[in-house]
Amino acid sequence: MMTSAEIRRAFLDYFRSKGHAVVSSSPLVPDDPTLLFTNAGMVQFKDAFLGLEKRSYTRATTAQKCMRVSGKHNDLETVGPSPRHHTFFEMLGNFSFGEGAYFKREAIEYAWEFFTQVMGLDPDRFQFTIFKDDDEAFGYWRDVIGVPAERIHRMGEKTNFWMMGDTGPCGPTSEIHYDFGPEFCTCGDPRCSVALDNGCERWLELWNLVFMQFDQSSDGRRIPLPRPGVDTGMGLERIVAVKQGVYSNYETDLFTPIMARTRELLGHSAAEMEQHQVAYRVIADHGRAMTFLIADGVLPGNEGRSYVLRLIMRRAMRFGKLAGFSKPFLGDIARAVIDVMGGHYREIVDRADFVLQAIRAEEDRFQRTLDTGVALLDTLIADLNSHGVKVIPGSEVFRLYDTLGFPPDLTRVIAEEHGLTIDRKGFESAMAEQRARARAAMRFGVEEVAERYRHFGLPPTRFLGYETLVADGAIQAMVGSGQLLDRAGEGDEVEIVLDQTPFYAEAGGQVGDTGQLMSPTGTLRVEDTQSPVPGLIVHYGRVTVGYVARGQQVRAEVEAERRWDIMRNHTATHLLHKALHEVLGPHALQNGSLVAPDRLRFDFQHLSAVSLIELAEIERRVNRQISADMPVKSQNTTFDEALQAGA
Repeated sequence: MMTSAEIRRAFLDYFRSKGHAVVSSSPLVPDDPTLLFTNAGMVQFKDAFLGLEKRSYTRATTAQKCMRVSGKHNDLETVGPSPRHHTFFEMLGNFSFGEGAYFKREAIEYAWEFFTQVMGLDPDRFQFTIFKDDDEAFGYWRDVIGVPAERIHRMGEKTNFWMMGDTGPCGPTSEIHYDFGPEFCTCGDPRCSVALDNGCERWLELWNLVFMQFDQSSDGRRIPLPRPGVDTGMGLERIVAVKQGVYSNYETDLFTPIMARTRELLGHSAAEMEQHQVAYRVIADHGRAMTFLIADGVLPGNEGRSYVLRLIMRRAMRFGKLAGFSKPFLGDIARAVIDVMGGHYREIVDRADFVLQAIRAEEDRFQRTLDTGVALLDTLIADLNSHGVKVIPGSEVFRLYDTLGFPPDLTRVIAEEHGLTIDRKGFESAMAEQRARARAAMRFGVEEVAERYRHFGLPPTRFLGYETLVADGAIQAMVGSGQLLDRAGEGDEVEIVLDQTPFYAEAGGQVGDTGQLMSPTGTLRVEDTQSPVPGLIVHYGRVTVGYVARGQQVRAEVEAERRWDIMRNHTATHLLHKALHEVLGPHALQNGSLVAPDRLRFDFQHLSAVSLIELAEIERRVNRQISADMPVKSQNTTFDEALQAGA
């Protein structure tokens, strides 16, 4: 029997043999303001698909860490009862983009060869879906692969058109489904088939081949990509289940050692473990998610990603309590996760101590939350009983959940002990309103500006600012009030894009450059520089003299003294980061920064306040390096090479 590690390696080795670069998994925290978590393998290649980034390769393969906590089949409540839905999972994928990209035929041939020859799976176990009008994909499955037409199903946009989010690369898909056999049919329909799309658990979607053809804009338009490409995704947990001959993902070696550790801690018999099956699954799934999230820089909190982490940790604690745990246990679960997955994902091994410290701190905090929540709930129940009310309002259940993280199911259990029920619909309504507010908050102005510039379709800007602070460039576009302009006069506020510029656009915490653009007919004072989409540099400013016009040549001059102040503070952040590692430990990773001409701010992970003694030592080490006056040089390299060099 192949282990999960062997299957992961076989996948990557197969695509390496087909000329694909094996690319390391990107972190769970994406460099994308529209996404809460990295939710698919293609996230790190998004700009390559859009034509905004050129890589040294056009074929890639990854085993990508992913998190999904909402959307189809990924609501938290399905994790545990379902045999194959997770918060954290691994996505195996192969990708092709840019010049020379392969498309539908090669993607289909590779998938078929991997399944039938590398994995040795029975060809008759598969059925296939394609987008309803994708005759090309249909022809490849039937005429090239030799699949009978009756096993190829044309489906609608709901199932066979993939989108990463509300905007971004998208395209029709072809899904490969595995047949567990009629004995696993749960729909009872004599016509049982993938085509019914009725949730029958006889069928397992194993691999999704996405044919990237469009860029979805916020107004619903689908703009053809400069070059089509391929993005495929196959859940490692699912292929491991099929290859290891089990129905549930939780029966694979990705989960069984974690669940065995849970059973050992609880001292359960096999029958008791079966009785608490949902709790075991929740603890195993959420244990993996928390371990990887903390290792990737997320700490439990009350907003955004931190809130999600706290939510899943507390859900695991709540199920642990119901299963019989009376003391902290998640640290032991994390150790089991590290044992299972640390061979491939070294970051969870390297940051194990910090992960365990963060988990213990959150468990202690949650125990205090439980004590506070139970006290508030007892008061609420007494008040309801005094008025003869037998249902706890959904708004109150939500308030306990939202302000304290008090689990609604625990509220229900306590309510039932007092002869009450909870208004579940009211709670879900309040939750839906909160999700709507969160989604609205994600659509801030930066994404609107990015969408505007994607629509303009401008070529990337050549950045010269590492070599010079003065350069000539041509005005490619000028924007005012969201519209393209041909000319702007004195006093007008505009955004200008040049074909090349020495101005640095805000990135990596470093603020954008200021300065001036001088044309034969006027001058524009540049007050900020931004990059709304990768590769494009936009100068924000006001015309102070005369006028400027599209197509003009301009002299671009960066405010030199200000840039040098910024550069010094930027170097200081690196010195500070190193000192933090040396004094506080390697867990003190950068979470964000601000590098301005007059100050710097550095955000980092640590579980307690920095002591005065530690602060003095950090200052001493940074000042010692500044006094050494060592030469500073820059070097462009790949992400993996930077890590190997100690970054």
